[in-house]
Amino acid sequence: MADRLIAGRPVVEGEAEGEALVTHEALSFWGGYDFQTGEIIDKHHPLVGVRAAGRILAVPFSKGSSTTTAVLLEAVRAGTAPAAILTTGADSFFALASIVADVMYGKSFPVIALEPDAFASLQSGRRLIVERSGLIRER
Repeated sequence: MADRLIAGRPVVEGEAEGEALVTHEALSFWGGYDFQTGEIIDKHHPLVGVRAAGRILAVPFSKGSSTTTAVLLEAVRAGTAPAAILTTGADSFFALASIVADVMYGKSFPVIALEPDAFASLQSGRRLIVERSGLIRER
């Protein structure tokens, strides 16, 4: 079976590969993501108890404030951040976390904005390859 190609717009360029973890609900990283384990801990979120570490996290947008950046930055430092984040727009908190992580730790993660219909077509468990151009290959 051929790869399905999904066009995205890189907010922060980068390459990543991993299993998709998809949610259609926003996620608050402050109190919702354990940077020590990479687990989603928001008891009201449908992905509670699921580990996002090393996976391609598809979340429509962040919920909350700049603390999202701080939590993601700590997750990068701890090695428990998602491999990439796919979103429906240019989320400044996700982008800032990746950019600062690159400056501070020499590690960043791609942040890719998708059109709503492309985002809606994503499914958890699929293997995704994120290219620097923003193109996503689904296997």
